[in-house]
Amino acid sequence: MKELELIKEAYLAQDFSYTPYSNFKVGAALLGKNGKVYRGCNIENAAYTPTNCAERTAFFKAISEGVKDFEAIAVVGNLEGASSGDFEYCAPCGVCRQVMAEFCDPKEFRVILARSEEDYQVYTLEQLLPLSFTEKDLNK
Repeated sequence: MKELELIKEAYLAQDFSYTPYSNFKVGAALLGKNGKVYRGCNIENAAYTPTNCAERTAFFKAISEGVKDFEAIAVVGNLEGASSGDFEYCAPCGVCRQVMAEFCDPKEFRVILARSEEDYQVYTLEQLLPLSFTEKDLNK
């Protein structure tokens, strides 16, 4: 799947964001190595800490269906009603990056950050989370 197709899927996911408090809508499209796309949106909560990011929603949806091998994720996010020139790239938070590190090869997994279908940047997970904490850091 090409990056542009994954970005389009992220925008479709963004439409389902539940953001009554921040009005900052995020969509994510996670590509499994099985070729299937798992969409996620951010879901806010009045108590704030139960809020879930779009990236983790996509990961948890895929994992709950038995998928644990991934190629890439596209992430889009902006304030409701903003045009692409009004905001920066929406990068995953630290918690989402850590979830990615649990399931993805940091050198191979691509993170696509898009402001529009024409304006996007691609990073590896290793670039976004260099010194991640993984099972290799645990004493077994």
